[in-house]
Amino acid sequence: MAKQVKLKAEPRDATGRSAARKLKARGIVPAVIYGGKHKSQALQILERDINAMLSHASGENILVELEIAGENRTALLQEVQHSPVRGDVVHVDFHAISMDEKIEASVPLEAFGIATGVKNFGGLLEQNVRTLAIECLPRDLPDRITVDVAALNIGDAIHVRDIKLPDGVVAKVPADLTVFSVVAPVAEEEPVTPEAEAAAAAGPEVITAKKEEGEPGAPAAGGKGAAAPAAKGGAPAPKEKEAKK
Repeated sequence: MAKQVKLKAEPRDATGRSAARKLKARGIVPAVIYGGKHKSQALQILERDINAMLSHASGENILVELEIAGENRTALLQEVQHSPVRGDVVHVDFHAISMDEKIEASVPLEAFGIATGVKNFGGLLEQNVRTLAIECLPRDLPDRITVDVAALNIGDAIHVRDIKLPDGVVAKVPADLTVFSVVAPVAEEEPVTPEAEAAAAAGPEVITAKKEEGEPGAPAAGGKGAAAPAAKGGAPAPKEKEAKK
């Protein structure tokens, strides 16, 4: 369950960037509390106390008992703003709550164990939901929700309705929403080598064979019976003289 911490705060009168810079120089962080039956109130808290609270937090949801001018108010840490340059805390928001009234919060979901489909068949575990919206009393607020995925084989899935939630905790999302699933491994394609790419770009090789003598259309080798070339001007070639008997 979410850990409840005590924090001392003081009312803050000055607001604005100039006042915030002066508080920062004194090691003080501006804050605000809103919600509940009281009006919003500007606060200031020692930076070292804020850092100590965050360093000991076991989850994203932190219940805080704020002591403000001798009065105790229960709140949920709503937002922590950090400097984009140095990363130190520059402002804190608290949401006032009642321990007797249910609250809504988002809780991280974590997988536990190694899925059978991953371990034995090389499948991939996919997580489709990272945080789960829930409703509960502040005292029942969990830090996180762990889900055992060891029994999942390839093609199996865990939905919201399959998750065993802590007592007093109710999911605020559709029951058929898929949270975890195991899918088959993707077959890797063989890489194409540069030689194969060049061959594909050049196209198929065309081979022309030289015709052998005697094949139709092949020229004679200059032997007897070869056709004489036509005389210039188109006249027929002269006949050979017959040998004297």
